[in-house]
Amino acid sequence: MKKDRFIPLRKTDLIQACIADDRLTCEQQGEFKTLCHLIVSTLHFEYHQVLEELKDSYAPFDPNSDTLAVTQLTANDLETKQTNFSARFIQVLNAANFEQVTDKDLQEALQEESLFKVRLAVEFEDFEDVVFYRRGEYQQSETISKFAGLFKKTISFTNYDKVAVYIKFKDENYFKYKKTKIANFEAGSTIIKLFQNVPKADLEMLFPNSEVRMRTIDKAIIGGSALVGGAVVFVTKLGASLIVLAGILSYWFGLSNKEVAITTQELLALGVGAGVLGGFVFKEWSKFKNRKLRFMKALADNLYFKNLDNNSGVFHHLIDAAEEEECKETILAYYFLLSEGKPMTSEQLDTKIEKWFEDKFNFPIDFEISDALGKLQRFGIVNLNAGLYTALAISAAQAQLDARWDAVFNVASTPQTR
Repeated sequence: MKKDRFIPLRKTDLIQACIADDRLTCEQQGEFKTLCHLIVSTLHFEYHQVLEELKDSYAPFDPNSDTLAVTQLTANDLETKQTNFSARFIQVLNAANFEQVTDKDLQEALQEESLFKVRLAVEFEDFEDVVFYRRGEYQQSETISKFAGLFKKTISFTNYDKVAVYIKFKDENYFKYKKTKIANFEAGSTIIKLFQNVPKADLEMLFPNSEVRMRTIDKAIIGGSALVGGAVVFVTKLGASLIVLAGILSYWFGLSNKEVAITTQELLALGVGAGVLGGFVFKEWSKFKNRKLRFMKALADNLYFKNLDNNSGVFHHLIDAAEEEECKETILAYYFLLSEGKPMTSEQLDTKIEKWFEDKFNFPIDFEISDALGKLQRFGIVNLNAGLYTALAISAAQAQLDARWDAVFNVASTPQTR
């Protein structure tokens, strides 16, 4: 399975792991902590600006907005904001080391049987745009019961730690002529959701218009029960009524010359037969509805524990995740350039970091070396010469980041005051 870019450590734990590696002197360890604090503060400031951009772009499409719309936006303004939001949101997802769920993966999910035994149908025509992103892909095993618990079977499936969903509904003109309606949504709105611990086979349950459908085995169970029960009712309860009814119909359609005299007793038998038949039909229909309600409850219960955030809350969550990942990448790349004490190519550095992480934590990662080195160069704390990267001394790196903060606030500052 493809390795993830996600680094499964908190940044504070990662900094401590680097220090505990004993490649730095005691003096360097204290300076390194201070430098990490500067890197974290710098990236936090940058991502605060990104968050403000996302909030501004998403505001016209937020279905949960509780503020007044002061400015009337034109259609062109709305389209521009939608485009800006989509592009920025995808950048944040990539920075948070999410991977896009391909159309192939989505189609496979729709074809596979749901792990919680519910068949769902999704009407994709309701959406103008659908994008799924996931992070943390791994194989998982689970034992499920079959045939009322008489048998157990262990199955293996692909599970996603996090799944982000971006869906834009079509406009009012489309839904105006649509017979079936989706509850609790606005035409033309954009919804964003974040889920956790989602099996690949259950991705369809994350759509807002997914409908519970009966599986073939459920239809067979209900149909078989109805067939057997119906046969018993016909034989034991409706025999007399059917004989009377058959005689009446034969006489009416000219199939028999024998006139049927309907007595009070026969009328009563017909009434009882009709009541029994109606009761049987209602009972079987109730079984179908109750089974479907149980499936819908299973779906709602499943989503309740998997849902992490909705709409504007999602990109607040993702901004924090992106900031964490960017910090960890930058710190790791700088630490290994510094601790090696010699120029390295990006490939050498990438291999060194990935091997260290797998050896130390028994967890393979696909380190984003180009992204990490790009940030180090932007901060001015590495030198590049003939394809070889060299880290600045910690004191020089601190001076570079200090200068960036001075440019922002136009005041002299020190790490202790930030």
